[in-house]
Amino acid sequence: MKRKLLAGILAAIAVAGGLAAVKTLQIKTLIGAAALFAPPPETIATATANAEQWPETIPAVGSVSAAQGVTVAPEIAGSATEIAFESGATVKPGDLLVRLDTASEEAQLRAAEAQAELARLNADRNRKLREDKTVSQAELDVTEATLKQAQANADAIRAVIAKKTIRAPFAGRLGIRLVNLGEQITAGQGIVSLQSLSPMFVDFSLPQQELARVQTGLTVRVLSDSYAGKTFTGAIAAINPDFDTVTRSVRVRAKFKNADALLRAGMFVRAEIILPAQQPVLVIPATAVLSAPYGDSVFVVTPTVTAGATNLIAKQKFIRTGRTRGDFVTVETGLNAGDRVVAAGVFKLRNGMSVQENNTLTPKASQNPTPPNS
Repeated sequence: MKRKLLAGILAAIAVAGGLAAVKTLQIKTLIGAAALFAPPPETIATATANAEQWPETIPAVGSVSAAQGVTVAPEIAGSATEIAFESGATVKPGDLLVRLDTASEEAQLRAAEAQAELARLNADRNRKLREDKTVSQAELDVTEATLKQAQANADAIRAVIAKKTIRAPFAGRLGIRLVNLGEQITAGQGIVSLQSLSPMFVDFSLPQQELARVQTGLTVRVLSDSYAGKTFTGAIAAINPDFDTVTRSVRVRAKFKNADALLRAGMFVRAEIILPAQQPVLVIPATAVLSAPYGDSVFVVTPTVTAGATNLIAKQKFIRTGRTRGDFVTVETGLNAGDRVVAAGVFKLRNGMSVQENNTLTPKASQNPTPPNS
C-alpha cells in the first residue's frame, strides 16, 4: 500500500515538473519574441529649419483710441422736442442731433429784440439831436449804453437757444442713442457717443531701455483678435517726453489711417515696432515645438542604416524659442540650419522611435496665414 502511494506521489511530481518545464519554455519564447518585436513606424510630417532674415522688432500691447471722441451732452437742461439722428449713423460737423424745448426762450428773445429795436431808434434819434446840440452828450451816452445792453440781452437769449440746439462737433460715427423724445434731459447727461474713425491712434508703453531705438516715423504693425490674420500698418506719431515714475516706461502713440473703419476706440491690440535693421534667425513651424514644464523641445528626424536598410529615427532635442510670426517661430539655441524636424505628429512620439515621412496632407505654414473661416 505504501509503495502504491509513493508511486502516485512520484508520478504527480513528474507531471508537475513537466508542466512547469513546458510553461517555462513558453514564457522564454514569448520574452524572446517580445525582445525581437519592433513596432511599426509612426507616420509624421516634417519641415526644414531655415535660416532667414527677419526685421528686428519691438513687441508691445496697446489700446486703440480715436483722434476725436466724445459723449455728446447738453450744457443746459431741457425737454427733448426733436431727435434728429439714428443710432450708428455717420454725421458731419454741424449736423443737428437733438433739439431741446426753447419756446420760453424764443418768447423772451422776441421781447428782447423789441427792446433792442426801441433802443436803436432812440440812439439814432439822439445822435441826430446831438448834432444840433439839442441833447447833451450825457443823454446820448445813456441811450448808446441802453442800446448795447438791449443787444447783449438778446444775444444772451440767442446763446441759450443755440445751446439747446445740440449739433455734432465733428465728423464721425454715432453710437447708441441714450435719450428718448420728450425726456427731461439734465445738464451733462449723455445723449450719444460720437467717435471719429479715421485716423485712429494706438497707444502703448515701452520700457526705458528701448527708447534709444525708437523714433517717430517708424512703422508699426498691430493685430487684433477681432480680425484673425489681418494686419494693420501705421507709424509712430508721438513719443511722450517724460517717463512713468512707477514703471519707468514711456508712452508711445502710433497713427493709423483706418480707411476701412475696422479699428474701434477701446480695442485691445498687439503691436510690433519694425526697426530698420535686419536680424538673421533660424525658423521652424510653431507646430513642431513640444512645450512642457521642463522646457520646449522638437523631434529631429535622422536617417539610420540598420541591416542594410535606411530607417528614419526621431530624436528629441531641447531648444529655446524666440519670436513668432504667423505660423513660424524662431529658434535661438538647440538646432542647426537644415535640420529636419517633425512638424505634425509630435505628441505621439518618444525619443528614438522609428518614423515614416508623409507631407502630402499637412497644410503649408505661412508668415501671414489667412484661415478660410476667419
